[in-house]
Amino acid sequence: MEGYTLDLHQVHWPFSFSSPEDQMDAMADLVEEGKIRAVGVSNFSAEYTRRSHAALVKRGLGLASNQVHFNLLNRQIETNGILETAKELGVTIIAYSPVATGLLTGKFHLEPDVLRNTPFARRVNISRQLQKTRPLIEAMQEMASRHGVTIAQVALNWTVNFHGVTVVAIPGASKPHHSVEAAGVMSFRLTDDEMSRLDELTRPYR
Repeated sequence: MEGYTLDLHQVHWPFSFSSPEDQMDAMADLVEEGKIRAVGVSNFSAEYTRRSHAALVKRGLGLASNQVHFNLLNRQIETNGILETAKELGVTIIAYSPVATGLLTGKFHLEPDVLRNTPFARRVNISRQLQKTRPLIEAMQEMASRHGVTIAQVALNWTVNFHGVTVVAIPGASKPHHSVEAAGVMSFRLTDDEMSRLDELTRPYR
């Protein structure tokens, strides 16, 4: 790392022989050495987030982020204390898999050939969810048409706006147009009624 400074460095999993306090002390050392500028974590529970933040505060810092699985079909952070803790402490939630590995793009619902060409194990898993998620995809398709965007962009727009400024997303991009599509999310905003509709349709996933 000599000669380079990372803006954010994360502890990616809470499973360790060392405590979160010890981990944060090590990260704070890196900040003091000028090797990183901010400290984040990933997949940390509400308790570990709180403990990590407290340890950093003792060193004159604060926890910048917690990177967790969050999308319309995985909303558990809203009920397990992670989101509430992040809002209380001013920790940014970084949502990974924000389009549910493609399920929230609508491609599997609208293009049968895409599903048929998917590896067997993933195809079986997705097939089980198609009918259950079809009403959601249909609602998102209507919203996408109104805004002149894609279904994936609707999913991302909800993810980064429903909870104000607390959540940001890191969508995957295996092709250049995926990056362009993700950037286009900033060009529009779902209405309050639309966000509430998506909230209602996906409450079972909380």
